[in-house]
Amino acid sequence: MTRLQHFGWFLARGFGPHGWGHPSLEWNWEWTRPEIYQQSARELERAGFEFVLIEDAPSLGSAETIDLRVRHAFGGPKLDPLVLAPYLFQATSRLGVIPTVNPAAYLPYTAARQFATLQHLSADRLGLNVVTDTASARHFGDAPQLGHDAAYDRAEEWLAGIRALWNSWGDGALVRDRATGVYADGSKLDAVRHRGEYFAFEGPLNAVPFTRGEPVIASPGGSDRGLAFAGANSDIQLALAPLTEKSVRDYRARIHAAAIERGRAASDVKVLFAIPPVIVSSPEEADRLVAASAAPSDGDLRLIAQRQSSDLETDLTALELDAPLPAGLFAEHVSQGSIRRLTGDRDAATTPLRAHLTALARLGRLSDRSGFVGTAEEFADLVEELGEWGNDGVLLWGDLHPVTVHRALDELVPVLRRRGILREELSDGGLRASLRDF
Repeated sequence: MTRLQHFGWFLARGFGPHGWGHPSLEWNWEWTRPEIYQQSARELERAGFEFVLIEDAPSLGSAETIDLRVRHAFGGPKLDPLVLAPYLFQATSRLGVIPTVNPAAYLPYTAARQFATLQHLSADRLGLNVVTDTASARHFGDAPQLGHDAAYDRAEEWLAGIRALWNSWGDGALVRDRATGVYADGSKLDAVRHRGEYFAFEGPLNAVPFTRGEPVIASPGGSDRGLAFAGANSDIQLALAPLTEKSVRDYRARIHAAAIERGRAASDVKVLFAIPPVIVSSPEEADRLVAASAAPSDGDLRLIAQRQSSDLETDLTALELDAPLPAGLFAEHVSQGSIRRLTGDRDAATTPLRAHLTALARLGRLSDRSGFVGTAEEFADLVEELGEWGNDGVLLWGDLHPVTVHRALDELVPVLRRRGILREELSDGGLRASLRDF
């Protein structure tokens, strides 16, 4: 059954050198200026997308791997997406903006005050993508580099503390009575004295209460601990999983179970699967692209190795293409999800690097669900199918560049709207209201 779904845009490479390595660089947009992102945001809002979510990694990695991340601009440099948010709010009127934030980088009081300020200035359109990257801890004073689960524990304490500060103005504290000249009643403010495992601070917050709710919380992750965090705290879950019926239903069931376990309703968490579509004008063009990707050259494989080297903080370009990955190649802090994206279900001990890279190079067709290359009609078929499995929406994955946005959406938006999948206009009540519209 056709029904509306939520749509967002996932800027997966973060606030970095957009267009670098692509012909779109010749449009001469300057990535360190706001105009390229403002133009893209206006187009997304017109298209009926509810938000843009901006990835971030504050660290360039260890001294031994920095060159891997900056040489081809795959992993850096990156500017702060939280500071970009006001420029996107200024350029739009209803689009939500969700920058990535790391609890290791913000003290709770400072975070609560800054985020509250942006929520007010944006007319309730702020979201926060809370991540638990631990490798960047050394940049923020004496914060220890935590293990995977402990980092989530810290994030939960951080977010609970921020919410306590947001709520430190009790009912009736904000008076604003012109007749008496009383602006606020200080007796109704909560001191919020927090002494936890990771943070210590006191309130109340030097801000004012929200009129339509706190910022939306988003989170990524597929581990048990990550899904538990999302179930307890998140309004949006950025889902990365195979788009089979079983995988989609199982993933959603795990999120919903985690939400119910923490006293929330399953519908409180909108699950949006991230998809990097390649929209083309005809099935024949899609078949041509897929066929061309089946036999990548060594140069193509080296380019993929460069990108993977950045994500994995491991120099794959120095390895023999026809030899297996050496045992103990990856440092302990490297994301297991990133390693799995490279190796898939292949035996890393016996499979040559060439096979892993070739699998990443190979494109698949939307029509047979082997990949994401296809026409707008074929992509709409996929989204409708996801909706039949109960899905809440999708995140289109790509650069926040006008060329990329138009390439993906010019033919797609009319098709989605004709089918009744994509909304005609956004709520004027802020991002949370848009998510609750259906």
